[in-house]
Amino acid sequence: MPSQLSLVPPPATRRPAPPALVVVAHGSRDPRALSTVRALLDRVRAQRPDVPVHLGHIELNAPLLPDTLAALGDSEAVLVPLLLSRGYHVKQDIPEMAAASRARTHLAAPLGPHPLLVDALQARLTEAGWGGTPHRTSAVVLAAAGSRDPDAKTDTGRTAHLLAARLGVPVIPAYASAATPTVQTAVRTLLARGRRHIALASYFTAPGRFATECAQAAPWIAAAPLGTHPSMADLVLHRYEETLRAAAVPVLASA
Repeated sequence: MPSQLSLVPPPATRRPAPPALVVVAHGSRDPRALSTVRALLDRVRAQRPDVPVHLGHIELNAPLLPDTLAALGDSEAVLVPLLLSRGYHVKQDIPEMAAASRARTHLAAPLGPHPLLVDALQARLTEAGWGGTPHRTSAVVLAAAGSRDPDAKTDTGRTAHLLAARLGVPVIPAYASAATPTVQTAVRTLLARGRRHIALASYFTAPGRFATECAQAAPWIAAAPLGTHPSMADLVLHRYEETLRAAAVPVLASA
């Protein structure tokens, strides 16, 4: 007869914790931006409660990214920029901050361009009242922050192309600073083409000065920033997981 000891199940093997996900936000003097980013992180945590999720800012808000990385010590982390295109912050600021830390970091691509962003842009336009006007008189201005980096303009242009294909109307990218055309110029261009129903799609992750100024220039309806739309949380996690796959780091599914 087997002994009682042989009936005792072996202790469960404890799975290692997945690498931390550090969402890197720009930072803003507008308090709505910080509350929006925190709410987005709550959505991410709800979808993947097994992943340690942290926030780090490039400037203006605490915690700053170097402080977040210092608190992680020499552990492994994926940095996901909460930015919509390539540019100085993605190419210089974030890599330099990561290199100066002890953490073993992997840098994800910025959020855009990606079809999930188009899902969120379309949803925000619908919430603002998009739809019901003839396609021949309708158009969209995709308002973005702007950058001197030509790659940033290329990325925003790709998003505009994806949104135009989705909506079936012209979409012109426009910028709040550092690039052209401005929102006002884009609106005049579309009016000259006979487009009377011109909506503004807010290509910003959170409320702030640029988003507010662009919305004020809208001749018809202005959509809210992307914010906490569910597709944003999906995209943050997508960037996290694709980065781990590229680095050959096992990605553990949530329980």
